[in-house]
Amino acid sequence: MDSDVSQNISSTIGVSGLMSIVVSLFCIGLSWWALQNLKLDLFIRHPKGAQGKLLQLLLAVVLGHFVAKFLLDYIGWSNMIRYMF
Repeated sequence: MDSDVSQNISSTIGVSGLMSIVVSLFCIGLSWWALQNLKLDLFIRHPKGAQGKLLQLLLAVVLGHFVAKFLLDYIGWSNMIRYMF
């Protein structure tokens, strides 16, 4: 009985981790796509250079992380609502 419970918990944690990875990568990709329209030449000298692309990548990771964190928190909060009633 105990091994069934621990196996169920570990598989739930694994699915949750996999979902977090997929959502995070999707949001980072979405942020990268959205940042392609940003005119970085207004802020930096060489936006097509390696440093400009690295800055764009870092911005996509940061923005994607915050969006993914919001979505995952929202899903978690939505799941908690069922315990209210």
